[in-house]
Amino acid sequence: MSPSPVDPDVDRGYIVPVGGAEDKVSDIDILRRFVALAGGRAARIAIIPTASMLADTGSRYEELFRGLGVGAADALGYQTRADTSRADWMALLEAATGIFITGGNQLRLSTILGGTDVARMIRRQNAHGTHVGGTSAGAAILSEHMIAFGKEGSTPLAGGASLAPGFGLSNRVIIDQHFRQRDRLGRLLGSLAYNPFAIGIGLDEDTAAFINAEDSIEVVGSGAITIVDVSALTHSSMATARENEPICMIGVKLHILTNGAIYDMRTRTASPPKADKELT
Repeated sequence: MSPSPVDPDVDRGYIVPVGGAEDKVSDIDILRRFVALAGGRAARIAIIPTASMLADTGSRYEELFRGLGVGAADALGYQTRADTSRADWMALLEAATGIFITGGNQLRLSTILGGTDVARMIRRQNAHGTHVGGTSAGAAILSEHMIAFGKEGSTPLAGGASLAPGFGLSNRVIIDQHFRQRDRLGRLLGSLAYNPFAIGIGLDEDTAAFINAEDSIEVVGSGAITIVDVSALTHSSMATARENEPICMIGVKLHILTNGAIYDMRTRTASPPKADKELT
């Protein structure tokens, strides 16, 4: 799925993938920043807990967002494809100033919501200025190409990552989550080796990429984001490697970015946090 056309008179909303396990108790920096973007006390947050098998996920996020002072927070508990025809939930989705997709299993999101009016509405709303965030599985599905599953480890392996269509809010990135905690560099590299067009974003837990309308990423959170740029790749053995063999990749560029760092996806340049700049 490709992004919806952007209205020339309206900036595209932020895209906010979160690496999972975001702080929900003390600082709550990531969710607080998302709420501020969505309008603060005037924000209307639509929560999609479809990826989770836990019955209380939607209600927990409703309580969390209401505790942050939003005007409204409603969980849209899509459990079957038939649920996507509910007019009352579609009205809440269309009226939302922020849409947040919870964690769980990203294949539940793609198989239940993929190709439906709900997925199309999410793309259209984002193109018209609504901010869309997701944590863990909800982060993975935001891009056009989604990592469905894959093997852990730092070395890319042929067949070590399987891709599926995501919601398509951006076609510039492939997103992986719980990145450092679950040792997922290899599967992100392997996903990029299929076609070195996209930029890889590896999100540590409690860390988010706030991607604005100019395709600039600001890092928010307690961990780091690993940016994998394969645009200058000079060699990849993906086409000839046998199943489970390591892939040879030459010309990969890596950035490790912490809270406050910026990455411009159009120029593919990184800037350190302001405090780090003052020390150089």
